[in-house]
Amino acid sequence: MKKHLVRFVLGALCMLVLLGHAGRAWQIPFVSALDAYLYDVRLRLTMPRTVDERIIIVDVDEKSLAEVGRWPWGRNTLAELVRRLTDDYKVAVVGFDVVFAEPDESSGLKVLESIGRQQLKNEPSYQRALQDLRSTLDYDRVFADTLRGRPVVLGYYFSSQDNAQRNGALPAPAFPPGAFAGRRIPFVSWSGYGANLPALQAAASSAGHFNPLVDFDGNSRRVPLVVEYQGAYYEALSLAVVRTLLGHGELRPGFPDAESAIEWLEVDSPRGSLRIPVDEHVSALIPYRGYERSFPYISVVDVLRGRVSAEQLAGRIVLVGTTAPGLMDLRSTPVGGSFPGVEVHANLIAGMLEGSIKDKPGFVLAIDVIQLLLFGGMLVVLLPLLSPFRATLLAVATLFALLGINMLLWSSANLVMPLAASVLSVLILYGLNMSWGYFVESRTKRQFAELFGQYVPPELVDEMAKNPESYSMEGQNEELTVLFSDIRSFTSMSEGMEPKELARLMNEYFGAMTEVIRQQRGTLDKYIGDAIMAFWGAPVNDPENARHAVLTALGMRQRLRELAEPFRARGWPALQAGIGINTGTMTVGDMGSPVRKAYTVMGDAVNLASRLEGITKEYGVDIVVGEETRRQVDDITFRELDRVRVKGKDAPVAIYEPLGLSAELPAASRDELGLWQHALSRYRVQDWDQAELQLCILRERFSACRLYELYIERIAHLRAHPPGEGWDGVTVFQVK
Repeated sequence: MKKHLVRFVLGALCMLVLLGHAGRAWQIPFVSALDAYLYDVRLRLTMPRTVDERIIIVDVDEKSLAEVGRWPWGRNTLAELVRRLTDDYKVAVVGFDVVFAEPDESSGLKVLESIGRQQLKNEPSYQRALQDLRSTLDYDRVFADTLRGRPVVLGYYFSSQDNAQRNGALPAPAFPPGAFAGRRIPFVSWSGYGANLPALQAAASSAGHFNPLVDFDGNSRRVPLVVEYQGAYYEALSLAVVRTLLGHGELRPGFPDAESAIEWLEVDSPRGSLRIPVDEHVSALIPYRGYERSFPYISVVDVLRGRVSAEQLAGRIVLVGTTAPGLMDLRSTPVGGSFPGVEVHANLIAGMLEGSIKDKPGFVLAIDVIQLLLFGGMLVVLLPLLSPFRATLLAVATLFALLGINMLLWSSANLVMPLAASVLSVLILYGLNMSWGYFVESRTKRQFAELFGQYVPPELVDEMAKNPESYSMEGQNEELTVLFSDIRSFTSMSEGMEPKELARLMNEYFGAMTEVIRQQRGTLDKYIGDAIMAFWGAPVNDPENARHAVLTALGMRQRLRELAEPFRARGWPALQAGIGINTGTMTVGDMGSPVRKAYTVMGDAVNLASRLEGITKEYGVDIVVGEETRRQVDDITFRELDRVRVKGKDAPVAIYEPLGLSAELPAASRDELGLWQHALSRYRVQDWDQAELQLCILRERFSACRLYELYIERIAHLRAHPPGEGWDGVTVFQVK
């Protein structure tokens, strides 16, 4: 765990930053932007893309402008439109996504009144005619009279520009001043407005603002259903239309407890009750049904001319708006960059009626924080501990779990859970750990490869790089096993070869031997002329270092036999090598001078291995191992060769020849070993006759072996020069 501390700390810091954003301690613009993008993706993926026949958009389109004339039209035309919709087509509600802030003087009444006050003020007939015409030429009064008593909702707007104007008359507020005293509710607030003429507002059934909230990217995702202006609270056009549809149902705010903000609005009426979720700003997310044209569109002129069947409009909600490009009522939304503003209100109305408005209550912030703590905390702890493949699987599984939970809540509970911080936590933590592995740990591996790569196999370098603090090139005492190998008669062989051919032969030889060493997890120490030095147990701990060294020696002997034929085909001599192996305590580390250093081993145990390699030819065997090596290896059969005292050592040691894996040893070799052990035991008790007899049998029954001849010669010498009763059977070597 200690080696991953830096990654734990960096991961925890990343999580702390994201938790602060999720908990609203601070805001990170990029995370907020990503949240908006992910919201848009979910919205587009789950839109029903169906047409809602309950709401009709009566469109001031280019066709209508071509037939009726340029906008704005006379209020008498609009009065005729309202009369046709309500009286002829029996619609349920008419909502205007248009504001009538200026008087309509298109009838010429103002000019006629001016003439009546000046040139014809004394003409009774003119004054009587003017009085008769006033009721039909005062288009605003005509429009107001038409609105009165009909289910018509007018639209208006608020503004927050400098020197904001206040034009027209606002409707009665949805909530009077002081309605939310004592509660800190961050209503959207405005400083000015553009409303309808007082006469029109007084005659209309209701009115609502048509201001959406424009987010940082210019898109309209929400509409504030209740806004604040000078202490009073006004409803949105979509909400006013729904309330009018429900018989001017009572609007009530919903509080989950005595101190929290509004989390929903409730419309109660004899025709039904609706609960509309809102966010902390009392805004509703717009439930877009599709990319555009999610509601039937009918040209205004077709309504005015009576070219629409009654079935198309009867009982429907009608919104009068415009899609003509020149009238500038197009908005940027998550589902389109030029989306008709009137359809924004239609989507909200449809969402209110069918209960499909997404909810983002205050408690989702707490869920987001808990989600970050659980999933992010898990990744902070686990990712540094896992391999890249398993870390990738965990990150992908976590990401899918987050997305699955989020989409489940979105679809089944209409909950909008923040997603960006959680997704980023997975991506950042995964990227951090993978980058750390690539840049930092790969650098560590390169460093280890530079330090140890020339000595140890690549797989051991990888193993060491997992725990770099556990390895050092500083000198230390360890129990290791060391191997020396030397080519027999190398000097005479090399004198008869061309230098280039000799170099090629030695490269082939060293390559083959080094491969065997590395296969058994050995550390290549050095090449010394034609000799090879290797050891086991460092820098990577190897509890089976003695066994691996012996298996290496057996493998080297087998590899030399395999090389004999290819060498003969190239005109090279067959090679024979002597190998000495010993196990014991030795000093291992980076040793040398400032000019040149090497990772090597030193000590008496190393020297003994070198001596054992030197006496292999004395016994006529390829491999000689010390008694400590023999003691630590159980599954290999050894033949004891002798007990010797080498130069520089006072204590005698037993030496052995490994014959092979016990499970694979042929029966003939076992018989030979049994006879040899009997001969050796007779030899050590000075039973020369029995020992010699056994040795002669061995020489006859099995292939000629220098070992048997050696002991026959020794017996002859000892007969001539009896050793006496104190003889211990130890052979003393006076040369290195």
